[in-house]
Amino acid sequence: MSVKPGRVTSYTLRAGYFVLGILMLVLAFIGALLPLMPTTIFLILAVWCFTRSSPRLEAWVLNHPTFGPTLRAWHDQGAISRRAKAMALTGMAAGYVMFYLAARPGILLALFVGFLIGCCAFYVGSRPLPSAPPSPDANHGAAPEKPGD
Repeated sequence: MSVKPGRVTSYTLRAGYFVLGILMLVLAFIGALLPLMPTTIFLILAVWCFTRSSPRLEAWVLNHPTFGPTLRAWHDQGAISRRAKAMALTGMAAGYVMFYLAARPGILLALFVGFLIGCCAFYVGSRPLPSAPPSPDANHGAAPEKPGD
């Protein structure tokens, strides 16, 4: 069985998602160290990539002791906690103030950037709160338990 040149195989797609997932993890790690670079969005993207390429790494990220609960809430419910919303909205506002003071943009650019950040803030603010704390026994890629004797 031969593969036609130029055809993307399932293996190639999985490998691409895997490499992209690793890149997202590296960017998330850098974001955890640098104050102005985000972390969570890169972890969400890593989970998305690993869902398509590596169930083992997906489970590892979703079950991480620090980031796991937030990522599981987003993965399972599309939800953002009140604390995370407050931090994100505060960060967006601070970012806009720093942009405005440092760049001294013209009125059109200031309005355009404000509009974009406002749209992002609306999206974050409109996400539901998690309905219940993510269950520690949720099966996120873990091996199924063996039935008792």
